[in-house]
Amino acid sequence: VQLQASGGGLVPAGGSLRLSCAASENIFSINIMGWYRQAPGEQREVVATDTNSGYTNYANSVKGRFTISRDNAKLYLQMNSLKPEDTAVYYCYAYYRTTVYWGQGTQVTVSS
Repeated sequence: VQLQASGGGLVPAGGSLRLSCAASENIFSINIMGWYRQAPGEQREVVATDTNSGYTNYANSVKGRFTISRDNAKLYLQMNSLKPEDTAVYYCYAYYRTTVYWGQGTQVTVSS
């Protein structure tokens, strides 16, 4: 599965961004998809997970501010009320047929 994330950018604190992730496979055939982020010098953090059975899960750090969703074309991450600590490179990942895939990331920078 090839994944391509997009939609990152520079926003002020309190702003919003919507990330998108295109996949080379039918989105709804992928059991689990999600987003993780990595900031310089920090550990990777899974921020949101979505299953094709409708289950979603969020890291405590983004709960209530981020929303993960998918349609028949892409996976999305709607990010609201952004904080400077949300600054990181965001990657989408997919768990498909016992293998985990991830693609290139997209930079999100939140200015204070």
